[in-house]
Amino acid sequence: MEFKDLNEVIDFAIEKEVEAADFYRDAAKQESFSGAAQMLEEFAKEEDKHAKLLQNVKNSTADQSISSYKFKWIPDMKRSDYMSDVDYTPGMGYRDLLLLAIKREEKALKLYQGMREKAEGEDAVKVFNILCQEEANHKLKLESMYDDYMAEMGD
Repeated sequence: MEFKDLNEVIDFAIEKEVEAADFYRDAAKQESFSGAAQMLEEFAKEEDKHAKLLQNVKNSTADQSISSYKFKWIPDMKRSDYMSDVDYTPGMGYRDLLLLAIKREEKALKLYQGMREKAEGEDAVKVFNILCQEEANHKLKLESMYDDYMAEMGD
């Protein structure tokens, strides 16, 4: 995928984040168990934060917004490397909802990593670095939640 300028890169990324938020909101509406619906709504809010971050980058001077972003190293637990894809079905259990979200974050991270490799221009690379960090951080949170849940279940 090629982009003409940084705004096209940001627009593409915003579109992906909005799609993810919409997916989680639609899934939440299908849940009869309030805890599952609430968790899916929380996932949607995380995606909304990513879209808002990108919109802020787009609305301000890119250099200013990008340069003020705080990068930090996010460890990769690699749990998702050993997990199979899960399709959403209404009423699925907590464990499976976590697996679904983890795999979605993994795919988003890989997409942005691949796009970063092909990005032209320092600002585009920085935007993809921001997106990679945000997705890696979300993936880490979800994998930690998964580990905690599995420990509680005795696994």
